[in-house]
Amino acid sequence: MDSLNSLIDGFGTALTPMNLLWAAIGVLLGTAIGVLPGIGPAMAVALLLPVTYGLDPTGAFIMFAGIYYGAMFGGSTTSILLNTPGESAAVVAAIEGNPMAKGGRGAQALAAAAIGHFAGGMIGTILLVVLAPTVASLAIGIGAPDYFAIMVLAFIAVTSVLGASRIRGIASLLIGLTVGLVGLDQMTGQQRLTFGSLHLADGVDVVIVAVGLFAIGEALWVAAHLRRSTGKPIPVGRPWLGRADLKRTWKPWLRGPVIGFPFGAIPAGGAEIPTFLSYVTEKRLSKHRDQFGKGAIEGVAGPEAAASASAAGTLVSMLTLGLPTTAVAAVMLAAFQQYGIQPGPLLFEREPELVWGLIASLFVGMVLLLALNLPLAPVWAKLLRIPRPYLYAGILFFAAVGAYAVGGESLDLVILLIIGLIGFGMRRYGLPVLPAVIGVILGPAAEQQLRRALQISDGSVSGLVNTPFSITVYAIVALIVAWPLIGRLIVRLRGGRKTAEGSRTVGGG
Repeated sequence: MDSLNSLIDGFGTALTPMNLLWAAIGVLLGTAIGVLPGIGPAMAVALLLPVTYGLDPTGAFIMFAGIYYGAMFGGSTTSILLNTPGESAAVVAAIEGNPMAKGGRGAQALAAAAIGHFAGGMIGTILLVVLAPTVASLAIGIGAPDYFAIMVLAFIAVTSVLGASRIRGIASLLIGLTVGLVGLDQMTGQQRLTFGSLHLADGVDVVIVAVGLFAIGEALWVAAHLRRSTGKPIPVGRPWLGRADLKRTWKPWLRGPVIGFPFGAIPAGGAEIPTFLSYVTEKRLSKHRDQFGKGAIEGVAGPEAAASASAAGTLVSMLTLGLPTTAVAAVMLAAFQQYGIQPGPLLFEREPELVWGLIASLFVGMVLLLALNLPLAPVWAKLLRIPRPYLYAGILFFAAVGAYAVGGESLDLVILLIIGLIGFGMRRYGLPVLPAVIGVILGPAAEQQLRRALQISDGSVSGLVNTPFSITVYAIVALIVAWPLIGRLIVRLRGGRKTAEGSRTVGGG
């Protein structure tokens, strides 16, 4: 009851005219910035930090929360329409959303994403109110072996369900892990694959890799095949979801938050892992598996709901522990410190108006996001009617601006082009792009957790499986790896039984 009463007080704070205005500005700015490739929510919040110096802390953080959710939705918009994720959490949306857009169902894909964000954000924020202390205590108890097991699960799951074969999925993952090795060894400080460049000592930024593989690779691929295309405009499609679409999406909208929220609360990669796992789950459970890779709406609805719920989960660790689990949370933590506020267990007691006003504003922001973007789905989808030479020229321009904005170095543009050529080659030889992005995002963290786990156990491999959580995760990994073999065995057994029954029937007749 105390949480409910505090939340009601928070709505009193969030629904004041000025705070409503900051929430609306945040949602609009976040969506607009999220649409630009490479400029994600973390960069948006960082760029707007100086602007908020004159605001009171409550208004500033309400606007930041709107930017966070808006940028996540904006990133999925370009993922779906142009196969160009605005930020890493939107990578999965491209897998099914882009084929839907190319098939004239871009508006439906955007509507599924918008409602998924709304459902995931609402459920995630309710869980934030109810379960924050419990989830925070669980997050404290997870150690290095558990983190490494989660990342292995992400690697195996993604390489198992994407691409024409597992071999190609693993090859793509190895490319990503290799790029992730570039820079200084986090444990020893030794340079790896830097070729003597001080700029590469910091590694290759994930934004540059994602934008290069998706945006540049896609633009080069389209340019290489432009003369072969018919040039016919792609139909936009109906702006609303039909009954058949709703029947296929309501369960993914509910399953996504269950996967996304816990992963947001633990430092295991933010929204990336739960979106991948949600996609895997929907592919396993769907009755339309043959449509996956060709435009299955479940592959948009589930991951987008998971991404939005993970954003709410991220706030659990940041507000109750002062532990940022994503880049956005790290920037928001810096903003708290800028105002002389230290997030942690005492924050709810010392700054109740700020905390509960922020949480209440998440509900308000979700409603604003849905109200603004659901009617705009057909408008966004009309981007596909822009002539492709102009469209992809614009993509290349914004991709270059986004990559340059990361570090302000001209070398970043050279790296962007090299990675774009790699992305083009991967498309040419049928390698899925997503495992490579996963390798870059999670590879360095997985290596660090592996080495920590081995240090704790004095080099014993048994140290990787010495917790119930890690054993459970590895059991799931083994099941995913063995599932195709089990499936074939079941098919053979059923075939043998049918053959035996048929022979008995013939003999009896």
